[in-house]
Amino acid sequence: MRTLVLNAGYEPLAVVSFRRALLLVLNDKATIVEHVVHDPVLGIDGTYERPAVIVLTRYVRIPNARRVPVTRRGVLRRDAHRCAYCGKAASTIDHVMPRSRGGSNSWENLVACCLRCNNLKSDHTPQEMGWELQWLPKPPRGPQWAVRGAERSDPRWEPYLSLAA
Repeated sequence: MRTLVLNAGYEPLAVVSFRRALLLVLNDKATIVEHVVHDPVLGIDGTYERPAVIVLTRYVRIPNARRVPVTRRGVLRRDAHRCAYCGKAASTIDHVMPRSRGGSNSWENLVACCLRCNNLKSDHTPQEMGWELQWLPKPPRGPQWAVRGAERSDPRWEPYLSLAA
């Protein structure tokens, strides 16, 4: 069971175990906003609500430069598993500017691609092939990218994740 941690301003910060969340609540560092109704935590000196969403009592400053690392899974997720060239289901990633020509492993240069388009394109640019990208690749934004673990979200988290978007 995981718990969404919100900053004092209600922006999503992290996803932690319910044990860590309960410890924050018991030490008065956080309060429970949403809890699991029929699943209390049994302790020696009583029962406690199992937290689903907690909010910190003090504001925690977050650096602005919170960058999302580039991964194959991340590129496919960002592009919704759709090929950037033909729009069909994608299972691979492609460098828009090929690595053999100095292309980098960056969000702006990687796109999801179907196997057929990836093989046809080889180490050419889309312009050389006469192809156009269906969308411009850019770094992902939003709380589901900034908060690690938010992609496997609990339905109770949705209102808090959509506030930050």
